[in-house]
Amino acid sequence: MNQKIEFSVAVFPGDGIGDEIMTACLNVLDWLEKAAGGFRLKTETLPAGAQYYSKSGCDISDENLEKARDADAILLGAMGLPHIRYPDGTEISPHLKMRTVFDLYAGIRPVKSFPNVPGPLADARAEEIDLIVLRESTEGLFASAGKGEIIDDREARETLVITRRTCERLFDQAFTIARRRREKGGKGRVTCVDKANVFKAYAFFRKIFTERAARYPDIDIEYYYVDAMALDLVRRPWDFDVLVSENMFADILSDLGGGIIGGMGMAPCAEIGDRHGLFQPAHGSAPNLAGTGRANPTAMFLSAAMMLDWLGNKHSRDACVAAAQALDKAVTAGFATGKIRPIEFGGPHSVHDVEEAVIDLIRVE
Repeated sequence: MNQKIEFSVAVFPGDGIGDEIMTACLNVLDWLEKAAGGFRLKTETLPAGAQYYSKSGCDISDENLEKARDADAILLGAMGLPHIRYPDGTEISPHLKMRTVFDLYAGIRPVKSFPNVPGPLADARAEEIDLIVLRESTEGLFASAGKGEIIDDREARETLVITRRTCERLFDQAFTIARRRREKGGKGRVTCVDKANVFKAYAFFRKIFTERAARYPDIDIEYYYVDAMALDLVRRPWDFDVLVSENMFADILSDLGGGIIGGMGMAPCAEIGDRHGLFQPAHGSAPNLAGTGRANPTAMFLSAAMMLDWLGNKHSRDACVAAAQALDKAVTAGFATGKIRPIEFGGPHSVHDVEEAVIDLIRVE
């Protein structure tokens, strides 16, 4: 029998629109607790990011990093501001540190069409877009972050890293996700995206993918070079299921995915390791929208649903999984019925309006 369980959640609103979308998200989660029962989220809001850096000189304190480590999950709004940077010119990004410190190697980026959300693709099949970009989030070109070299102001070098251990875990995640999606009507296919025709590192990446695929004979596989994948994500995105790729390539492809479903306001993200999970919208902090109420909080809500689903499956708590499904269903129903029409898409609904609409739909359930 599932008894009520408490989960600790380290909450980092971050910068720009982060505070307002996080406030709305926590209100929605509070209503989900009441509606679903069976679990409780004990949240602690913690500072980190660019504004915090400008005041304290560090992007995240050691104390708050340890609080994140000890939490059952991490929920993050948005980090970084373009005018506040590290001395080397890069943006403030403590969430990248969390990826490395907590070994969050699997970045799960859903790309899914929602009803009545305008997108750039004219083909009617765009309504069928439902895929996952699985991003390796600790290695690849990002392994060089903060370690690159500038030689005599005439040359810059960064080093790409691919390791067998991380690839094997990443590919196992990809095949597991594909199996789970197939149980719900998905295609049961994993596509390896690389540049193995040019670089030894990506040929190594592909080799390990092929080895791990042999353990999952029930899942179809295919191979794509990243440039061809960028092309076909525009031409026929409805044909794909799970795409798995190196950090930098998947970073770019996942934003392209956001573009074809209406924008980054519809792009949630889960960053998963063997022990820890961090959940955040894939968009930036949008400082030009901060405080105006014009941001689209949908990706924040969908990221929270991914958190609940992960907690529920990790700890065998049906109530959490049910709450995740209820939140997904409320968002979908909101767009389908016109109860959610964010300002981003020409509608009248502010962050608070979208929050209220989702809560009303949860109440109906």
